[in-house]
Amino acid sequence: MPTTTISKSTTSKSDVIEPYVPLRKRPLPAGRPRKWYVTHNRRLKAMRLTIALLDSGTYLPSQASNEKIRRTADLVGVRPPSDATCRLVRTLLRYSR
Repeated sequence: MPTTTISKSTTSKSDVIEPYVPLRKRPLPAGRPRKWYVTHNRRLKAMRLTIALLDSGTYLPSQASNEKIRRTADLVGVRPPSDATCRLVRTLLRYSR
């Protein structure tokens, strides 16, 4: 009579999905012009807001008014974006396809 082994669990510890933990922030490189830092931070904020809008079901730039983007910023926990950042969010939505 052949012996069969029965596994108690089919998932291993490596198959468990861990919750999202943001990476440790590193300081920005020193010695760049101030405009570079402003642009860099604006792009990061716009990317965070674009991801939050996409997650909430806003896929088209026409659906993302300045008010909606600012409400999303409040929900995400970032300061209200400027008009330039709102334009950048709509641009990212346009090219996210």
